[in-house]
Parts: sequence; structure tokens; C-alpha cells
Amino acid sequence: MAADNSRGAMFRVIVPNQHSRVTNVELFFDLVFVFAVTQVSHTLLHHFTPLGAVHITVLFLAVWWVWVYTAWVTNWLNPELTPVRIMLFMMMLGGLVLSTTIPTAFEGRGLWFAIAYAAMQIGRTAFWLFATPRHRTAVRHNAIRILTWLAISAVLWIAGGLSEGETRLWLWIAAVAWEYVSPAARFWVPKLGFSSVEAWAVEGGHMAERCSLFVIIALGEAVVVNGATFAELDWTADNIMAFVSALVGAIAMWWVYFHKGAEAGSERISKSAESGRLARLAYTYLHTPIIAGIILTAVSDELVLKHPTGHSDIRTVLSTIGGPLVFLIGTILFKHAIRGFLQLSHGIGIIALAVLWWFAADLPPLWLSVASTVIMIIVAVWESVSLGADREEAKEH
Repeated sequence: MAADNSRGAMFRVIVPNQHSRVTNVELFFDLVFVFAVTQVSHTLLHHFTPLGAVHITVLFLAVWWVWVYTAWVTNWLNPELTPVRIMLFMMMLGGLVLSTTIPTAFEGRGLWFAIAYAAMQIGRTAFWLFATPRHRTAVRHNAIRILTWLAISAVLWIAGGLSEGETRLWLWIAAVAWEYVSPAARFWVPKLGFSSVEAWAVEGGHMAERCSLFVIIALGEAVVVNGATFAELDWTADNIMAFVSALVGAIAMWWVYFHKGAEAGSERISKSAESGRLARLAYTYLHTPIIAGIILTAVSDELVLKHPTGHSDIRTVLSTIGGPLVFLIGTILFKHAIRGFLQLSHGIGIIALAVLWWFAADLPPLWLSVASTVIMIIVAVWESVSLGADREEAKEH
């Protein structure tokens, strides 16, 4: 019975040696972020300038942060209960407002973006505090700490929304920096001090699955956009090859993340005595470049599909090489956090992409895309073969 749960009536019941499943309402909630990812990639595509890239980086970091904080809270609370579901539905409303304002967040709808973001962050955390029973002092203090930090950043977000131009940008950069520093600072506040590792404990399998699903969201958005773009083009040999290269590249990214890494991460965090610390590093911070790399690659796919021949401009080079590069940097750090060693295949892939950068300007977009896809395939196959060989060797001994 929920009322008999010592953790709190609205908290998940933790069953030993059994993962908490991702609920249907969590998957429903994630649909809003399919739209958000699409908005981020399309906005970057149409504002691919140095300043535009800074704008999109700030907005992407905000989108990821509001989603991953919600993943933490629904790891603790039980989304099958009506009050928690209503909270998620309200978050969906805020997420839709947030997503629709992304293209014009640094123009006319900045205040709407700021209000939606601040309301989602503060509202969800306040609900978590309300749902936590008084006898769970450490958890309540943790919620108060987080709420305090988010309240300060909310002032910066709203102030930025009320400002214009560079002032808005600098205030929002300060807000993002403040929020990204806060978990590393363990949400220190006067009198309450630092939060404890125990207060951060998560159900590891659920957290790993939630972040894996966001990777699927990003990859799925890229596949859908590629399909929609390809459907509007003439089916020439170059266009078909560009489409196949984009699809195979997405499959290679899926393979690199899911074939070995996702399962290993789930097993590692499920057995960890400090699941909260590992979730903070591996899933909260290190998944940021993984998702960013996928989004940047989606931008490249659309550029290459529309212009497969001719000269590779700076946008095409940055996205076609930078996307897989950022993705591999994120995955090598993520797998280091869960395995304790750097994956050689990923390191070689990073070096190969850096070398490709030197020749990128001499290649047409199509062949640049094919080259980066081949590198990703090599990384995926190398990791699968090397880890498979290690497993066989371990069995023999």
C-alpha cells in the first residue's frame, strides 16, 4: 500500500534486486522533448553563426537540465499516482511553451521562455518537497537546498527575459552556469550546508533507462527529419547516398551507445553503493555532450541531404565532423565513469575525426558525411569485437 511506504506515500516502492520500470506517463511526458529537440536542431540550422551557436547552446543546456531534473524527481516519486501524474501533465504544458519559444527566445518571446523554464524547475521541486514526509529530514533538506538554488537562477532567467540583446544573453549564461555548478557544489546553502550522498540515492536501473530513452529521442528526431527531408528531394544517386549515409551514421551512434555502454551503465549504477554520485556524473553531466553530438549531427544530415555536392562550407564541416566528435567525447567519458578505463576505439575515432578535419574543406559534403560515418562504423565494430574478445578471455581464466 502506498500509505504504508516508509519513504513517503507518493514515493516509489523500492523492491530489492528489481528495477523500477519506466512508466507510460513518463514516456508520454518525453514526447514534449521530441518537439524540443526538433526545435533546437532547426533553430541551430537557421542560425548557424558564432552568436547563434552560443544562443542555441544556452537553450539546449536549459532543455536538457529541466528534463534530467524531472528524471531525478520521477526516480524518487511514483508516476503511477494521480498527484504525480498531474504534476507531469503540468510540466508538459510548460514544456510545450518552452519548446515553442526556442526559435525566438532571444527575440520577442524571451520572457515566455524564461517564465516557462523557471516555473517548471521551481514548480516540480516544490511539489517534490511537498510530497516528502517530515520524518525524511535529509531528503526534505535536499529539496530545500535545490529549491533555493533554482530560485536564485529563476531571478536571472526572468531578468534576462525582461532584458534584450547582450544583456539577456549574459544573464542567461549566468543562470545556466549557476544551475550547472549547483550539483557539483552539492547545493550548499547557509545553515543546511552540503547535501549528503545518501540523499541523492537513486534507483539505478530506472535512471539509466530514462537517460537511454532521451538518447533514443534525439536519434529518433534525427531519423524522422532525415526521412522528411529526403521525401521532398529528387531521388538522385547523390541524394540517395546522402540519405543512406545519414541513416547508417545514426545506426552507428545507436550501436556505440547501446550495444555495450547502456547495459554496462545500468548494471554498474544498480550495484553502486553511491548511486547518486554516479548518476550525477555519468547521467546528469556526461550525457550532455552525447545528446549535443546527436543534435549537431542531425543538423549536418539536413545540410548534406539538401546540398550533397559542391564545396563544404564551415557549417557543414563543423556539424558533420563536430557532431560525431562531441558524441564520442561524451561516450568515452561516460564509459570511463562506469567502466573505469578509456575505450581505445573511441579515442582512435576522436583522433580520426580530428585528422579528417584537416581535409574537410577539400571534400564535397556527401563524401565528408560518408567519411565520418565510416569512422563511426569502425568505432562501433572495434568496440564490439574488443569487448567480446575480453569477455571470452575472462571466461577461459
